[in-house]
Amino acid sequence: MAHAKNYFQLGLKQALPFIFIVGPFGLVFGTIASNAGLSVIEALSFSVFVMAGSAQLTALQLMLDGSPTLIVVLSALAVNLRMMMYSASLTPYLGKAPLKQRILAAYSTLDQSYALSLQQFETEPQMTLQARMRFFLGAAAPVIPTWYISTFAGAFLGKSFPSELPLDFAIPLTFIALFAPLLRSAAHISAALSATIAAVLFSDVPFNLGLIMAGFVGMSMGAATERHLLARADRP
Repeated sequence: MAHAKNYFQLGLKQALPFIFIVGPFGLVFGTIASNAGLSVIEALSFSVFVMAGSAQLTALQLMLDGSPTLIVVLSALAVNLRMMMYSASLTPYLGKAPLKQRILAAYSTLDQSYALSLQQFETEPQMTLQARMRFFLGAAAPVIPTWYISTFAGAFLGKSFPSELPLDFAIPLTFIALFAPLLRSAAHISAALSATIAAVLFSDVPFNLGLIMAGFVGMSMGAATERHLLARADRP
């Protein structure tokens, strides 16, 4: 078992491959932000203070489409609702840490740090609280500066990128790489599959509201599957 001081390095090492996905993702956002009229400082500030790539892209695209402010805010919040679920599932592992560490962990709660940490905590349940926090922060350490730097590069150089350069491949690839290994139960699979189908069916709904609708469909199907399995297990 790794010593507590080495868990930061372990988390960092496991997260390093994601810089090759987060980098293009940040370039996409920076480029779109630049083309939308945001200055380099405004685009970078957006990433530093919000630091939620999918929500940032959703909000920016809706703003470009002239969507009402309420729709922009609600859509961005809906995309980021997963962070509340991340926090809830991490609380048993990190909830007793000092306040300063929890504040830092809250800012560092990313798709990458969450997915890697949850796998690590479940694999090695005997980890101390200090070790868990070190691993979690290590898993965020390479991702956060990569997001800042790539956003800056995209905003600064965005207009010089060839329009045919497929940088947006990084967005779906990020979530597939992160969450496919976490689909371990029938409830997980039904939620993911139903949300995917719903997202396709609702793709023409205005203001990207189809994404919110698909999220509710996925959560509902996942919960229904879980209830069904529990009820069947309780039968004599």
